[in-house]
Amino acid sequence: MRVRGTFKTTDFKATSLAAEPPVETALAVGVQTMQKHYSGNVAGRSSTLFTSAFDPALGVGSYVAMESFEGAIGDRVGTFNFLHSASARGKERRNEFFAIVEGSGTGDLKGLTGSGGIAIDPDETHHIWFDIEFAP
Repeated sequence: MRVRGTFKTTDFKATSLAAEPPVETALAVGVQTMQKHYSGNVAGRSSTLFTSAFDPALGVGSYVAMESFEGAIGDRVGTFNFLHSASARGKERRNEFFAIVEGSGTGDLKGLTGSGGIAIDPDETHHIWFDIEFAP
């Protein structure tokens, strides 16, 4: 079953966490945190750990994110984790990956499995969808 929603990000903050020992590359690696607020058939909030190697001036790089979601997927309420990553060159997203962390669901979302995706409209509206199943 596919469920869809939109989201807005807030509180995007850099952290002081860094790899040890450091390795210098052409794109600096950083760790950030953020919150997302969802509406639609995906409704609730998530806390996100976001790791990236990105050059904002060139719009080039990649990220990996782990999210902890609390809210409703359709008419089911609970919590779960999901992860996603993508590479960017300007506005183009490439090499995307998205998965629900199996075994992470609670409440009505216990047994949740699946995948999904993120899309961003030209007007910066952020969309999310989940293709979900429930394990027995």
